[in-house]
Amino acid sequence: MAENGLSLQEREAVKARAKELRAQEKAGKDREAGVAAVREAIGKLGDSDRATAEGLYRIVTAVAPHLMPKTYYGMPAFANEAGKPVVFLRPADKFGERYATIGFEDRATFDDGEMWPVAYAVPVWTAALEARLTDIIRAATS
Repeated sequence: MAENGLSLQEREAVKARAKELRAQEKAGKDREAGVAAVREAIGKLGDSDRATAEGLYRIVTAVAPHLMPKTYYGMPAFANEAGKPVVFLRPADKFGERYATIGFEDRATFDDGEMWPVAYAVPVWTAALEARLTDIIRAATS
């Protein structure tokens, strides 16, 4: 841990976020720029994280094409019309964790009762997981 309280990975994520905010400001709401940024982020991932990111990309573009691909702290994400992330991938390798996480920000629309999950651990991508996550993302973005 550094003097400022952030780990090396956290400092790198903050730097990545500042860089992507500058790039997004320059690009505006350009879908092509967003797709390129997300594809580049996915390309940098390890095999397991890449499979999860590719699966997430496939699902979101199929069931929520209105969401804009973008990066979020250097991670693949998809944002609403205001540019705010709705769903994102937190890669395992980036933070030295044992599984990737697919997370949802408070803009997701699956409020259900007094509490609901906002993140899912994904140790390995499977067809069954893709089917289940498709339903979750459809509910979160409708």
